Amino acid sequence: MGDYLLVCRTPGDDAARSLSTALEQRAALEGHLIAPLNAHAWLAVRGPVAPKTVSIGGWTLIGDVFDRQSPILPTPSAEDPWAYERKLVSRIWGRYVGVLFERGDRPSAFLRDPSGALECVTWTQDGLTLACSAAEDWLIRDLRPAWRINVDRVAQALHSLVAGTGDLLIDGPTALEPGTIQALPLTRPAATIWEPADFADRSLDPAPPIDEAMLRIRRAIDEAVSGLASLPGPLGAEVSGGLDSSLVAASLRHNRPDAVSVWLNAYGSTPESDERDYVTILGRALGFKPLCARHATGPITSDWLTSLAGGFRPGLNALDHPQDRSWTGLLEKAGATALMTGKGGDSVLFQAATTDVFTDVWLGAGWRALAYADLAELAAANEISVWSMIRAARRHRRHDPQPLLRNHPMLALPGAEPGPHPWLSDLQRFGPAKRFQIAGVADSVSHHGPSALTRAIDVRHPLCAQPVVEACLALPTSLLTIGGRDRGLARRAHRDRLPADIVERRTKGEMTRVYGRMIAENLDVLRPWLADGRLAAWGVINRKAALTELTPEALIWQGQHAAILTAAAFEGWVRTWEARLSPLY
Repeated sequence: MGDYLLVCRTPGDDAARSLSTALEQRAALEGHLIAPLNAHAWLAVRGPVAPKTVSIGGWTLIGDVFDRQSPILPTPSAEDPWAYERKLVSRIWGRYVGVLFERGDRPSAFLRDPSGALECVTWTQDGLTLACSAAEDWLIRDLRPAWRINVDRVAQALHSLVAGTGDLLIDGPTALEPGTIQALPLTRPAATIWEPADFADRSLDPAPPIDEAMLRIRRAIDEAVSGLASLPGPLGAEVSGGLDSSLVAASLRHNRPDAVSVWLNAYGSTPESDERDYVTILGRALGFKPLCARHATGPITSDWLTSLAGGFRPGLNALDHPQDRSWTGLLEKAGATALMTGKGGDSVLFQAATTDVFTDVWLGAGWRALAYADLAELAAANEISVWSMIRAARRHRRHDPQPLLRNHPMLALPGAEPGPHPWLSDLQRFGPAKRFQIAGVADSVSHHGPSALTRAIDVRHPLCAQPVVEACLALPTSLLTIGGRDRGLARRAHRDRLPADIVERRTKGEMTRVYGRMIAENLDVLRPWLADGRLAAWGVINRKAALTELTPEALIWQGQHAAILTAAAFEGWVRTWEARLSPLY
């Protein structure tokens, strides 16, 4: 969608009034649409689709808001100061943030929706309270806030496999976690009013009948797809040939048959990255003709490594820069202003049909787990004997999971190990498969990050939406992987909508060699970028190891392309923000 900037000034402060007026005028010059929220606060929005506002229960919500079709309301205690808000985020869903004003037009709290689709970063300065979704270059230049990069946090974040949320890498502003309320002043602790574990707790109850579970997951996907498809603007849809985008396509055809103007497929240069045969089968079944375009590649340059590094977080969602620009052009040529994707399905619908699923069953049932219907199928799918799987489950001990860490020889060990993501602590009651699903939900927030594509196109991810996340978390992993299959329940729930070739497919498109080739062809840029960059100067990257690992020979044996691209994105982010926060900026 678009971005927003909210500016609130202290009543009676003439200096704050002058600064607020200057920022308002500058925002208008930068192309933002300006709207007053009260006598002392204004909102600036811009878009591909500029965020709207709606008032509910005293809250001003910024973004897209939908009513839940079948809400399940919590029962907070009478002493809970945020009891109304807990019920509010259960009655609605969408892509939004909220601000609550008290008497005298002062902001008293901010809220970020559970999906995390809109960033919410807030700070106070010179009599102003500001909140925004994007780190506008002109805003940082005009305000010159006294922020500093936290090097230790950069090192920890570079090792973490869960990106997109958590503490910022800058000391100064406050970032709200999805599903939290930040009361003012900002020194107060945030209040969590929604977290995945609350819904995962329901998976510990007796499982519903299979038909009911299928209905739940299908209704949740339809609710999310139908809601996002109802937003304004001509719509395009991504069809990769895999299951997740096919589920979204089938739901679009069922609920909004005329919503999509172009069905886009990107195919790679290797056999495993070319899924056009499956896209053709899907198109015949659903009645559309896909527009297939080769996955775009291009030289990596320092300009594009820094061009999308100006967000509050490193631009991990922007690393496929040539492809993002290519799809922007194709969508604009087709007249589409929005794109529906299948991202997030691997985590939420649960692709990881590993032996950990049986461990989940064992932890809940003990020896009765031997009656697990898919015992043999799960063991066979993982090429392990049933007895080995049972032995592994018996040896498992409940504990809080260790942080999911990235490991690469060129990454120096941080001074302190990263702590767990806020959603990943106190999970001892869950088995390893359910914990892995919760971690995937946390990581899925990163799909909403800025990129060259999101600058021009409203990119929508229905499988990351609150209705789908809650429905899937509430089901045990053994049910989500019914038949011993990845996303087994989602497959069964959509058998009547999708061709058998898609539902029963056991292979998956793979872009590893495409990205590996891109790195190998650009080592002349990446090697000095990382070995002689700021991360190396800080000791976050081991320069000697970087020189050794960033060679064609090492890439053949080590791979780990994602770690290299992630480090390149972090380097670009650090260089951009060092320049921004420099006294000479």
